[in-house]
Amino acid sequence: MNKTIAIAAAALLIGTPQMEAQTMIGKSNITLKSDIMTPEALWAMGRIGGYAASPDGKRIAYQVGYYSVQQNKSHQVLYLMDADGRNQKQLTTTEKSETDAAWIDGGKKIAFLSDGQLWSMNPDGTGRTQLTQSKIDIEGFKFSPDGKHVILVKSLPYYGTIKKNPEDLPKATGRLVTDMNYRHWDHYVESIPHPFVAEVTSNGVDEGVDILQGEPYECPTAPFGGMELLDWSPDSKYIAYSCRKKEGVKYAISTDTDIFLYDINSKTTTNLCKTADYQEPAIDATKSMRNQSVNTKFGNEFVGYDTNPKFSPDGKSLAWLSMKRDGYESDRNRLVILDLSTVSGKRKYQFVSEDFDSNVDDYCWTPDSKIIYFIGVWHATENLYRINLAKPVTEQLTNDWADFGSLQMLNSKQILAERHDYFHPNDLYVITPGKTMKKTLLKQITEENKSILDQLAKGSVQQRWTTTTDGKKMLYWIVLPPHFDANKKYPTLLFCEGGPQSPVSQFWSYRWNMFIMASQGYIVIAPNRRGLPGFGSEWCEEISGDWTGQCMNDYLSAIDDAAQNLPYVDKDRLGCVGASFGGFSVYYLAGHHNKRFKCFIAHDGAFNLESMYTDTEEVWFSNWEYDDAYWNKDQTANARKTYENSPHKFVDKWDTPILCIHGEKDYRINANQGMGAFNAARLRGIPAELLIFPDENHWVLKPQNGILWQRTYFDWLNRWLKK
Repeated sequence: MNKTIAIAAAALLIGTPQMEAQTMIGKSNITLKSDIMTPEALWAMGRIGGYAASPDGKRIAYQVGYYSVQQNKSHQVLYLMDADGRNQKQLTTTEKSETDAAWIDGGKKIAFLSDGQLWSMNPDGTGRTQLTQSKIDIEGFKFSPDGKHVILVKSLPYYGTIKKNPEDLPKATGRLVTDMNYRHWDHYVESIPHPFVAEVTSNGVDEGVDILQGEPYECPTAPFGGMELLDWSPDSKYIAYSCRKKEGVKYAISTDTDIFLYDINSKTTTNLCKTADYQEPAIDATKSMRNQSVNTKFGNEFVGYDTNPKFSPDGKSLAWLSMKRDGYESDRNRLVILDLSTVSGKRKYQFVSEDFDSNVDDYCWTPDSKIIYFIGVWHATENLYRINLAKPVTEQLTNDWADFGSLQMLNSKQILAERHDYFHPNDLYVITPGKTMKKTLLKQITEENKSILDQLAKGSVQQRWTTTTDGKKMLYWIVLPPHFDANKKYPTLLFCEGGPQSPVSQFWSYRWNMFIMASQGYIVIAPNRRGLPGFGSEWCEEISGDWTGQCMNDYLSAIDDAAQNLPYVDKDRLGCVGASFGGFSVYYLAGHHNKRFKCFIAHDGAFNLESMYTDTEEVWFSNWEYDDAYWNKDQTANARKTYENSPHKFVDKWDTPILCIHGEKDYRINANQGMGAFNAARLRGIPAELLIFPDENHWVLKPQNGILWQRTYFDWLNRWLKK
């Protein structure tokens, strides 16, 4: 790659005391000062994003993001390589980010997004052509199999919950709110995405026809939905899409997202999850839907979260991921298949993953439509599974201490997927499934961060099972530092997971990163406590309505077991850290730890559950987890227990230094929660700090904020655990 072009294109310079040299638009050429992972080294890593195999399975286009700490922004770049990982070539070198590579014209062209428009280029990067002149930025796209149409996602103005300001007050910043769902995740809801079906001609792509014309609903669904929520039928005549067709309070309390079938010729839409005569029953918006009639008397209707539709290659079936119950965002994701010949009559659905008592997280069809491969978490790892539809029995194909993700078929016999673990960020792999797990083959085809990883000393990870206070077995990870010496004692962190029902698997994070925590000289104890998927539905669901019960006992069982039985754990230098529900856990344990811990760190955690109930924009979450609004006089026993055990009611028992971190654009758990915890600690005379980010949401996404986060995090731990 021409270095002059690279520097001009992105100028990704990271000058720090820990590093020499530069990171440019391509792979990093950083020379580290030591073999210890630092925040700067972490943010210098390239991040593999989307990827797509060519129709003949011989080439792969993929996306990598690079981050400039100096410029405080990212730059997205597209690459091409052979399917075996050879002949990697950078395709884009402009100042603008290019994203979302997709093969079109039978593999003769690659389509992509740049600066809000749809473009195409030759597979060697030449012949760049702008295909759209859209007046509204294009946020996603998907071409039909015959190449004659393309779905374009564009956001339109929306005034369903925030009224439009008078035309003669163009500089007014006030917002007149008329209903709930006026803000979501990190933004005020003043626009919503809609999918448009556009025609592809020799002159480019037109503006398209709005599939949801006149409907005040979003598609893809906020906050995380993307193009995986829409799919073309193989004959290019239909689009399946996922949408929650609700507004205001109904949207805020419900997870009922359906799969719809859109006929591009007749422009008609059919709901594949509900019968034509379905009438939603009345719902009490201040109570959990667990025992309301919408969930107990729905018959054959699909009232939960239905997403990720994918047509079978033969066009005879449509699969999607389905949660059973309305209002429960962490219900088990099951794989369902609809026989499309039965759409207009008595529909034939088949649930094919019922013997896998955990979530199906992503899946793909084989070209012959006879097999589905999927990934799911079991015993704290995310591995690959197979279902032969002739006899739907789940077969495990990999057993790595790793997490696989985002599956697609490379060819008729191989799968393309990403893989990461505690000590390796995402890389792409080709998986050749075998008849048995032992015969399944893995081949790594990218080494995006090899130049950095080769310079770093890596820690190691172990599994250990312990007995919980109610006599059950619980698995926890032990993450050990680089250059580990079993004869020494190390400061040790109890890691509290968020969710509350997110797996403690072999995840890779640019904040809660096990590699960097271990590299800074800490042992990490990461329990798969009550409420996590991968250990059966009963284990997973015990958390709801019991946030401060068995799950908190499980945390303490894990750290106590480690302190008592692992001689290298220094029981006199224990810290407790976590984010989201993990932050809530930290706030609660701060009043119930019996002096086990020397310091705490809580990121974006709930502190006052009464306040949290009405602060959050996704009320379905609070309803399901708490059972009731705090003002209901007929509360369930679980609801009373939840509010009575809110962390803010035990501040009188706080006695340990605490660092609170929060983003002011976090509308799921509002910043007043972190501010309240910090203020309470200081009023009690407890050493405390508050790291507040006015421009970050539930995550920390900007490079300089990310490094500030890491430095503050380790400064706090070092202050209290390394004296």
